[in-house]
Amino acid sequence: QVQLAESGGGLVQAGGSLRLSCTTSGLTFSVYDMAWFRQALGKEREFVSVSMRSGTTYYAGSVKGRFTIPRDNAKNTAFLQMNNLKPDDTAVYYCAANFATGAGVYWDQRKYGYWGQGTQVTVST
Repeated sequence: QVQLAESGGGLVQAGGSLRLSCTTSGLTFSVYDMAWFRQALGKEREFVSVSMRSGTTYYAGSVKGRFTIPRDNAKNTAFLQMNNLKPDDTAVYYCAANFATGAGVYWDQRKYGYWGQGTQVTVST
């Protein structure tokens, strides 16, 4: 049974940092693309970042230069390091895992078959 569990969310002031963790079980972590999405209140869920199994990373334009997505294959854990946070970063953050290769693009949430329950990040002014 595949399980993903996010942690590390919370309340932070603008300009601060948070590090989210996504701990996984039931899958061979190193062969999965691991992504982060977020959903703000009243908005659709949007792509944030992905760490491909190859090691390549991609970021949404809104977070590029502020967020990084390290992963620890030995600990089956993906991270989202968020620096210089802004109030617009307030959202529920979800991690997601994809095993399939081929069709689909990395920013499309339909590509990801496994999801965590989400963790709230709130950035105050």
